Amino acid sequence: MSEIRRFERRPARLDNIVRDRLKAWPQRPPGAPTLGSGGAWLRGRPCDGEPVAQPYLKIPGSDRMRTIPDGLWLHFGGTPEDPYADILCIEACSTFQNLLDKRSRFAPSTIAMLAHCPLAWLLAPLQAGDATPRWHIIPFVASEPSAPITVPVRDLRVLYGLQRDQYDGFARHQVPHPHEYFCPMEALTAHEGHRNPAMQSLLARASAASAFMDPP
Repeated sequence: MSEIRRFERRPARLDNIVRDRLKAWPQRPPGAPTLGSGGAWLRGRPCDGEPVAQPYLKIPGSDRMRTIPDGLWLHFGGTPEDPYADILCIEACSTFQNLLDKRSRFAPSTIAMLAHCPLAWLLAPLQAGDATPRWHIIPFVASEPSAPITVPVRDLRVLYGLQRDQYDGFARHQVPHPHEYFCPMEALTAHEGHRNPAMQSLLARASAASAFMDPP
């Protein structure tokens, strides 16, 4: 029974380690390009403050079914009349079943996904040492908001961290979907993993810009 309890607790511990490491990553994902000019990157999760006051993903009309990635970066763009967010999610998967569950949340669908940004998160400082409120960075927000902001997701990319043996097996026998990217778990739990050139190279490919020979 003790072995079962240790196995059940293992994913939560790894998730916490990954989230703690991701807090050191910059506001813009390392190596991430941008398709087109303008726009602004912000790290939505993890960040300082209560988890309930951090951005999450949802489908239209739902206030309960939420997708809360371990890591979430949002690139805000568009105009006040037509705003959008391109997003990068990072998920730590401690077991193969955990991977299947998390992949299902981001599977291609005809239903649009929305990024919901709570008011407390928008009004909070950008980061330690920078008192600029987050809303001030978002290009289509002209004045201090008085309510949460919900925008449609234009482009979605997901990076999954897998245990080494599962990572090797997946790389040998599976084919990722176009929006999926994979790395060994130690790349996410490493100290200052965002400085790893291999990670930067991987995230440079995790963008719609990588589909063009000469991006605008």
